[in-house]
Amino acid sequence: MAPKRTATPPPLHDLPTAKEKKYDRQLRLWGASGQQALEETHILLIDNGSGVTGTEALKNLVLPGIGQFSILDPAVVTEADLGVNFFLEDESLGKFRAEETVRLLVELNPDVKGTAVKEPLETFLAKDGVFTPYTLVLVAAPIEPTNLAQIQKHTAALNIPLFYLHSVGYYAHFSIQLPPAFPIVDTHPDATALDDLRVLKPWPELIKFSQEKTNGIQSMSAHEKGHIPYVCLLLHYVDKWMAENDGKLPEAYKDKTAVRNMIRAEGGDEENFEEAYGAVLKSLNPPKPSSSVREILTAPETQQLSPNAASFWFIARAVQEFYNKHGVLPLPGGLPDMKAHSNDYISLQKIYKEKARQDFAEVTSTVQQLEQTAGHSKPIIDPKEIENFCKGAAHIHLVRGRPLQIAQPGADVKFNDRAKALANELTNPEGLMGLYIAFLAFDDFVATHSPPTTQADGTSSLIAPGEPGADHEADAAKLTGIAHKIVDNLITEAGTRIEDPEYSELKEEIERLCTEITRAGGKELHNIASLAGGMIAQEIIKVLTAQYIPVHNCCLFDGIASRSSVLRI
Repeated sequence: MAPKRTATPPPLHDLPTAKEKKYDRQLRLWGASGQQALEETHILLIDNGSGVTGTEALKNLVLPGIGQFSILDPAVVTEADLGVNFFLEDESLGKFRAEETVRLLVELNPDVKGTAVKEPLETFLAKDGVFTPYTLVLVAAPIEPTNLAQIQKHTAALNIPLFYLHSVGYYAHFSIQLPPAFPIVDTHPDATALDDLRVLKPWPELIKFSQEKTNGIQSMSAHEKGHIPYVCLLLHYVDKWMAENDGKLPEAYKDKTAVRNMIRAEGGDEENFEEAYGAVLKSLNPPKPSSSVREILTAPETQQLSPNAASFWFIARAVQEFYNKHGVLPLPGGLPDMKAHSNDYISLQKIYKEKARQDFAEVTSTVQQLEQTAGHSKPIIDPKEIENFCKGAAHIHLVRGRPLQIAQPGADVKFNDRAKALANELTNPEGLMGLYIAFLAFDDFVATHSPPTTQADGTSSLIAPGEPGADHEADAAKLTGIAHKIVDNLITEAGTRIEDPEYSELKEEIERLCTEITRAGGKELHNIASLAGGMIAQEIIKVLTAQYIPVHNCCLFDGIASRSSVLRI
């Protein structure tokens, strides 16, 4: 018989909330701070054409819980829309497409608010401050270049990220315009890249612990020897090698190999010695920041702090001063798993964590001094933000945003400082630069063949190559001609030459792409739109959460060959 219960058991604490249960999987990806960033977001989708890809992107943002979204689309639902857009139904026919799409999207997640903007883009852009409420803007082609240039200008002035997408037939593309300086702290590098053992630059507490554990290693029993943490073994054999080489650090490959041979010769098949052997090449590297990190630490924003500078730059300056003083970045404090007695591993773990706390405290003190110098009466930067920066200091990243490439009718497309690199991409068999050229030609065609006047409802009538009623062969020839001219201008601008047969093959490939785009008649296929929408939403989440590293700054997808490519335009 079970004993009688005399007291009520204590309540369970830290149970997940309903919200945590709902968003459990994504919280594992971008954490609570990333989720909060999403929930504070307001995205504007400017829809043109059939608008399927933009809607699919929103679907993949509504599900993880963005705060709100708006769709600007003055069109009404037609029979053609019902055939490609899953977020429309038979009852939607004849109603405003924006309203119907919003209604069905918000059903996916009641936490998200949606708004339909039914006015024409031209009247929307004529108002002052229309982009102020939005966190990010997504524009779907086709669109008049003058309107796209206006959107680009306004979003750039407000530092609002801008996405521009095409989806025509089996092909899709999107480009990203980020602010001139877009720093990322939570880059989420591979787990193995986070290990920072400081074997070549140990501190006194680590040296003392290592010496205690390896003292008399030759006379130890097999059991004792087989449970020395491999960090201690690395420190021991590095010291031994240095003693035999006039105190020189084993930085060259042959020197590291010699240290490995020492470990293998004295450790036999013991697991901890094998761990040490395998860690030599990675761990015996000078703790120097990468070139991308050095670029941030020496950036003009870091060197010339203004009172209104973002907290990132204050922390970067403090970390730079820390590095100048100590020759290393702040210690992350993590310790990989390794064979050792539990007490020894815990003690070693405490040594690394305590050193990380000391480094963090020093950086925090410097940040507060910098804030005071900048005129702040009290510290305003959250210590958690400083701590997060210190932990990921070796992997921080800075994206220098570039403006969108806009094809203006009657003007040659200029690639400027990227011309040579992009001309080389034309002949890359794995790249999709030709498809990017074809989409630029598509925009040029729309701009030069669409009537300059607007319809009775105020909307523009944009004509895509190959649309119903058009002469497909003639349109394909016109589109190919535009694309060939862009190719020739790029090659000239780059100051390079592409000789036959490579040049002829390139022109033939461009013609094939333009013919296929024309065959689609400017229309979207739902399966391609769905896939492209998922890709776009993924990059939008990276930008909104300022986590992971987004595409910089153009992505293309070829649904026929099932290939994708990323370019920096």
